[in-house]
Amino acid sequence: MTTAVRQRFVQRLTSLFLVASIFLSVTSMVLAGHASAAQITGRTLTLGSSVASAATTYTLTFTVPSSTVLQSFEAVICTSASGACSTPSGFSNASSTLSSQPTNLGDASGWSVNTSTAGKLRIKKTANAAAPTGSQTVVFGNVTNPSATNSTFFARITTYSDDAWTNSVDTGTVAASTGGQITVTASVDETLTFTISAATVALGTLTTSSTGSGTSTMTASTNAASGYSITVNGNTLQSGANSITALASQTASSQGSSQFGINLKANTTPSVGTNVSGSGSGVPTANYGTADVFRFVSSDSVASASAPTNSNTYTVSYIANIAGLTLPGSYSTTLTYIATANF
Repeated sequence: MTTAVRQRFVQRLTSLFLVASIFLSVTSMVLAGHASAAQITGRTLTLGSSVASAATTYTLTFTVPSSTVLQSFEAVICTSASGACSTPSGFSNASSTLSSQPTNLGDASGWSVNTSTAGKLRIKKTANAAAPTGSQTVVFGNVTNPSATNSTFFARITTYSDDAWTNSVDTGTVAASTGGQITVTASVDETLTFTISAATVALGTLTTSSTGSGTSTMTASTNAASGYSITVNGNTLQSGANSITALASQTASSQGSSQFGINLKANTTPSVGTNVSGSGSGVPTANYGTADVFRFVSSDSVASASAPTNSNTYTVSYIANIAGLTLPGSYSTTLTYIATANF
């Protein structure tokens, strides 16, 4: 073998070695980056209001599996759980705030919100030195819901070890949905109010010898690991400064008493309502799951499922009674039901 041939042979071997080294280095980097990401558990996104286009709070609770010190966090709002992300129509984080300092994400103070990127709820703390512990909570304020009613959307959660949302640590996705409102109306004495709407429950003209009653329905299902909870929010029936007393505990309907309450059962006194139906595992909660007794406390959970479940339909029964001294007027209230999935 001549010297020139030998040199070419050595050069080719050297080139092949360099290519192999680069391939192994890149492969190691990819595998290392893949191995570092872990699935966030205990994921929940609770909306302060599910009304489409409402400016409300977004409360994210979750548990990160890694003990890496974090300096930034984001929840990207998308129309799908995976693949290319499209921001839901109407959603806006432009005026979002950090309602309170994050819980157990690291340092107890010094975190700030960043609104510069549309569709992304972001916070950071450059100097954070504490590792996350237990379950974490991040609450954003003044977030604008998507504009479509009864529309499901997703928050893709990612934590980062740097303050520029670049070096991801753990990820997870959670689902939420916008919803509608139920308007309940009633009249006393000569006033009778009728609202022609599927979202209105008319209790009729109330007297001391009759009970006003009506129903609305709602349906829920989820594939969340820990099921869902449905809460009710709003006030009792009111006419200006006058009101009908909300039942603070489970109480039987009593004509001649000032009462407003609900339950999710088939009742005989008065005859109103239907038991839960469907193939799912959801049930009314204890406070609203006994026939012939009623209660209304805003923010109460009225129904729940503890595991992934098929669809259930709940019939909400409304009752109202008045006392002899109940002042005349047109009484009404607007109630909001919020379903929160527990991933």
